[in-house]
Amino acid sequence: MKLFEKLLRENKSWAASQVAKDPDYFKHLADVQTPEVLWIGCSDSRVPANQITNTEPGEIFVHRNIANLVINNDVNLLSVLDFAVSHLKVKHVIVCGHYGCGGIKAAITNQDYKAILNMWLRSIKDVYRIHRAELDSIQNFEKKENRLVELNVQEQVFNLAKTSIIQRAWKNEQRPHLHGWVYSLKDGLLHPVYEMKPGTHIDPLYEYDGL
Repeated sequence: MKLFEKLLRENKSWAASQVAKDPDYFKHLADVQTPEVLWIGCSDSRVPANQITNTEPGEIFVHRNIANLVINNDVNLLSVLDFAVSHLKVKHVIVCGHYGCGGIKAAITNQDYKAILNMWLRSIKDVYRIHRAELDSIQNFEKKENRLVELNVQEQVFNLAKTSIIQRAWKNEQRPHLHGWVYSLKDGLLHPVYEMKPGTHIDPLYEYDGL
């Protein structure tokens, strides 16, 4: 059996098991989407948002990319953020990185990954540059990687706060809370590392007037 055929078979099995537990399961899902959380995570297949938080479909609105980045000209990310904040009215936005992230490992090196990946990884290199003094002082390479994972999450949360999307919701509706978490592949636990409450002041250069 080919892999794609196995996936389709498993889908039928899963759908049947859900209906067996609750005949109206898919009707409820089809009728409404009211998640309270937007999850911005890494594309790594080992970090699926619903499984590691033990949540059901419909509870978390999800966007994933390599190394969970929030880049100011990423229309994909920004459209998800705008829809989640302005239309779904989420109360929390979580940026979730993970220890052992391949994107973080790649960004620390000087290897040429060709144009597209080089462009993407440069945002992580920028995080390293901002925190160079701290990171260069860490001699153990794994610890340095882990700390960069945490600092990357922190900077992505800060990047969220720079957007007019978040600032407008903060000013008019006092939401959402911004959270930075890191997931450990070794024990399956989530570790909060950063938080910004609605209305938190950032560098005035990034704060918009007339929202």
